Amino acid sequence: MIHPYDSRTLPVSRWRNGGGETREIISSPPGVEDFDWRISIATIAADGDFSLFPGVDRLITVLSGGVTLYCQDKLYQRLALNQPFAFAGEESITARIIGHSSSDFNIMVRRDRFRAQAGISHQPLTPASVSGVVYVISGRWQHGETRLSVGQGAWWQQGAETFVPLSTDAQLLWATIVPR
Repeated sequence: MIHPYDSRTLPVSRWRNGGGETREIISSPPGVEDFDWRISIATIAADGDFSLFPGVDRLITVLSGGVTLYCQDKLYQRLALNQPFAFAGEESITARIIGHSSSDFNIMVRRDRFRAQAGISHQPLTPASVSGVVYVISGRWQHGETRLSVGQGAWWQQGAETFVPLSTDAQLLWATIVPR
């Protein structure tokens, strides 16, 4: 069973440092700070340090704008649009935005319990029978009777049917959360 969402209507949580905000899609277990895994969309509105999450692996995918990551004032990674990038949550990372702001898809998993995989698909996608999420980057997609367009997506916890592109420009960000 899938749970559709629209990123524009997800609840917003402001960052403590004032540099952005997060829209949580799902976390497990739900409603606790000590999550096993968490998936969200963040807006980075100002340069600043990422929060430290020891023991957590992170995956970030830039959806709009641009971000360059620095570690100890040295270039760490220029993030490419729609290309997932993994790093350890205990690394001291500073983000510098390119332009006004950046929208990013974020996945965090407890390293000793789970691992995350992410990618981009233009073709029909049948998720593995594990927890996961999709986000429509462009075009239109269908899953059973559910249609999804830009900024929308769905999450599941025990597999899902095939997501089918409905337009030639269809691009889907997908991620799975796999127990160790």
